[in-house]
Amino acid sequence: MTLADRLGYGREAKLLIVNADDFGMCHAENMAITQLLQERAVSSATVMIPCSWAKEAVAWSVANPEYDVGVHLTFTSEWNGYKWGPVTRDGDVRTLVTEEGYFPEDVARFELQATRPQVRLEMINQVETALALGLAPTHLDNHMGSLYGLATGNHFLDVTFEICADYGLPFRLPRSLPQIGKLPPEANALMRQVTELADRMGVILLDDLIGLPFGKQPGETYESYKRDMIAVLKGLRPGVSEIIIHPALATEELKAIHHEWEKRHWDYMLFRDPDIKTVLAEEGIEMIRWKDLQDLQKSQQRL
Repeated sequence: MTLADRLGYGREAKLLIVNADDFGMCHAENMAITQLLQERAVSSATVMIPCSWAKEAVAWSVANPEYDVGVHLTFTSEWNGYKWGPVTRDGDVRTLVTEEGYFPEDVARFELQATRPQVRLEMINQVETALALGLAPTHLDNHMGSLYGLATGNHFLDVTFEICADYGLPFRLPRSLPQIGKLPPEANALMRQVTELADRMGVILLDDLIGLPFGKQPGETYESYKRDMIAVLKGLRPGVSEIIIHPALATEELKAIHHEWEKRHWDYMLFRDPDIKTVLAEEGIEMIRWKDLQDLQKSQQRL
């Protein structure tokens, strides 16, 4: 039985989650994401608990529980002038940080130096911090894919699935290889192993994960970016897919943080665009929620 079947749809149904990543990273992200959630232009968001604006994001989510918000498990800090580090204060997390005490800026360094016990401790503390602030998370996913092992082969998905099972949360991982960037040849074997592990632990996964290139490409404009997203939507396969975007308002704050501010503003515009809405309707794509997957996972665990 397919995931779509288990959710009560036909196996040919095209079901889509649009997730706004990096909720809580800065105020510009929060303003954009809360608007998109209220407009139902996106299905959900995930909050970066270690970041300075996470408390604002969580406070809004607690006041508006009808919107799906998960935890964006964070182990990297990629911008030069704006940094963050672990939330853990009750244990040793030295393998997770640089000499300055921040998370490393690249995934490869994290994969090479992090130890499983410390990753597990920090993961629990990020979820527990969200819970302590009043959030009822609908799912977990991962900032920059640092837990996937795509840079060096050293993944932490076994630990991640333990946390997902313990807290009753589905996880962003596709059953087929994600259409994001270039992956090593051994990724196919890894994907089979980890999806089988998730199944044994009762953790719900996606069928497909889709994301267009993160940074602004040479010669790229909003219109060309929109055309690329329309092509993605027209090529959507039956099943449950997730599209990742990073929406933000083009404020001076955002421009000071990093150089990819313009594309983040495009992401704010994209699923509000009438052309995108038309394609969703024409292609018969139904927007669903992570809460749907969470409810399915919890019902399975009760059996």
